Amino acid sequence: SLHTPRAEIHLHSTKPQPIDPSGWPEKFPAKEHCSKCGLCETTFVSHVTDACAFLGDGMARNIDGLEKAVHGRRRNTQDLVWSDISRTDSGIAEEGRFGVMTRPMQLGKGKNVEGAQWTGVVTGIAVSMLESGMVDAVVCIASNDDDGNDNNWSNPQPILARTVDDVLRGRGVKPALAPSLAVLDELKDSTDIKKLLFCGVGCAVQAFRAIQHELQLDEVYVLGTNCADNSPTPEAAKKFLSRSFKDKLDGKRVRGYEFMQDFKVHVKYDDGTDQSQPSYERLPYFSLQGDVAEFAIAKSCLACFDYTNALADVVVGYMGAPLDSSMDTSSQTITVRNKKGDRMLKCAVESDRLQLGPDAASGSGSHEKLLLRQFLATILYKRWQEVK
Repeated sequence: SLHTPRAEIHLHSTKPQPIDPSGWPEKFPAKEHCSKCGLCETTFVSHVTDACAFLGDGMARNIDGLEKAVHGRRRNTQDLVWSDISRTDSGIAEEGRFGVMTRPMQLGKGKNVEGAQWTGVVTGIAVSMLESGMVDAVVCIASNDDDGNDNNWSNPQPILARTVDDVLRGRGVKPALAPSLAVLDELKDSTDIKKLLFCGVGCAVQAFRAIQHELQLDEVYVLGTNCADNSPTPEAAKKFLSRSFKDKLDGKRVRGYEFMQDFKVHVKYDDGTDQSQPSYERLPYFSLQGDVAEFAIAKSCLACFDYTNALADVVVGYMGAPLDSSMDTSSQTITVRNKKGDRMLKCAVESDRLQLGPDAASGSGSHEKLLLRQFLATILYKRWQEVK
């Protein structure tokens, strides 16, 4: 009989194999609900069942399990209110909805950041931390311009930024799913990086928090953004604009778009020259085609409930922020969740990259009334479509 002596058996440890991104989403564990965070495109794919926000207990596992470890405590859920009638404070955002906070939510604007989509709050914080030596590198999403196309505003490319110029490539919101974690293997192999700033949306931040201990870094900071409805691909984002705005954007260089507080989509564009000033096209939500969610919004986004980015040290967004005439002049909301977040803001302010407002962000109103208005607007639009 055939027999192989035990001493002759050689066991070789196999390195986890990244999933080819061209197989997305069918070849990825979360299938159509995969948010393309980039984790599975690295050898860290072996952690997917414990890190992915859309597998198993997903976000409940990540947020409930990691919130105390990251911030030192869980959020206070006793202050959750539904309307002004039940409020006992001055309209300050409560932790039950918005997550752990070391201070009331603030308003702020970026300073000395040219070419930002808003005023440059996120870019300003990242640049200040890199310039000051607070971190050695920044993980962020740049626009992929490898083909020389100057209209790649929606084409996300994850980068490990070691210089200010690299960070500045990350200016502007990319409205398509972005694989922020695809640089993890590069990061782990980089012996010169001991202090890191990771920038990302909620699903990417959750996965990063789940594996960050594997990177053996001395310091980790996380700068998050509020996130809602990303398109599954850059092509879908451009299709959304072309179908919604038709010929209004012909011959114009789009710089980005947002679903804004005034219930309109704002598209920022210029004429394509370096000296041109940005202009805007605006379209009310109720004018959007009824099937917009079917092709223009990723299924992972429709299933997400971490809009507030609960595990980031600092979160930048515009929910509840007052709207000026345009993104370029409007303040954004800044949520600080822990002592690391305090240090991040202090660094940006002292570097003259961030201006904080004098007052805390606050508001008033009824959640019930807002939801009712949105529901009625949807019903009216559907009926209008039927009789059109």
